[in-house]
Amino acid sequence: MNVRRRLIPGTAVAAATALGLGALSACSSSSAAGNTDKYDVVASFYPMAFLAERIGGDHVHVTSLTQPGQEPHDLEISARQTVRLQESDAVLYLKGLQPAVDKAVAQSEIKTKIDAASLTTLEEHGNEVGGHAAAHDTHEGEETGGEDPHVWLDPVRYAQLAEGVGKAFEKGDPDHAADYRKNTAALVKQLNELNTRFKDGLAHTRTKVFITTHAAFGYLAERYGLTEEAVNGLDPESEPSIARVRDLEKMAKADGVTTVFYETLVSDRTAKTIATDAGLKTDVLDPIEGITKKSQGTDYFSVQEANLKSLQQALGAK
Repeated sequence: MNVRRRLIPGTAVAAATALGLGALSACSSSSAAGNTDKYDVVASFYPMAFLAERIGGDHVHVTSLTQPGQEPHDLEISARQTVRLQESDAVLYLKGLQPAVDKAVAQSEIKTKIDAASLTTLEEHGNEVGGHAAAHDTHEGEETGGEDPHVWLDPVRYAQLAEGVGKAFEKGDPDHAADYRKNTAALVKQLNELNTRFKDGLAHTRTKVFITTHAAFGYLAERYGLTEEAVNGLDPESEPSIARVRDLEKMAKADGVTTVFYETLVSDRTAKTIATDAGLKTDVLDPIEGITKKSQGTDYFSVQEANLKSLQQALGAK
């Protein structure tokens, strides 16, 4: 859609050329982000790209800054990506998750900047979230908390994001507003149905506590009356203290926890160590930060269905 090339600083173009990078990997397209005959959207990582594609349909060209299999928290923006960002019609990102993206967006002159974090409410979460967490004081070695950006794992909040993105697309590309409204409504309906399946599927379980290696599931836990006990905090690469590990082992025995969950994009070493020491099993609970061949599904919905089954099994759903 952005058929006229925006003026990009010569230094940025030269740097991008010197890097000799190939086409940026996209959620559904690998061609250049800008200067197509569609509404060009740069998405920061998979959950944002998925929203853009489902809402935009045939009218948008979506490029993701984060390649499949790349840990989004650690993303660094290349000069080539900076150029493509400037050439696009809109950027969809989640402020607070990827500092490099936040900086690049702030410095860009792109007209439409959609911050998904502004479309819902963010909460302060530590590495223990949910009803069980509210029953006692902070444990030794436990994070006191930070603003949690993992809102897409709660279908209800993700639906709020979808509605906000749909309105932004309508404003940015009014010629196709009717289709954006239709696509948004269909996506929200599907997310509401997913919410119902989670609610019903986790309503009656033997335990309400689950252990993860990365504190990404706090919003999901709160939505369905569960408690997430995370080995690490909001940073998936952080190292847990010995006190935290011991605390988790004691808690697992007291609350009847059977499983330590790990994710596909981060090493499972810590999860397996704790599980072995505590006599527990391990399984995957995917934060859906990217889709790879190792993912237990091909898109957001199929991975969430796999997550639901894993939780039901670990929690002893009745």
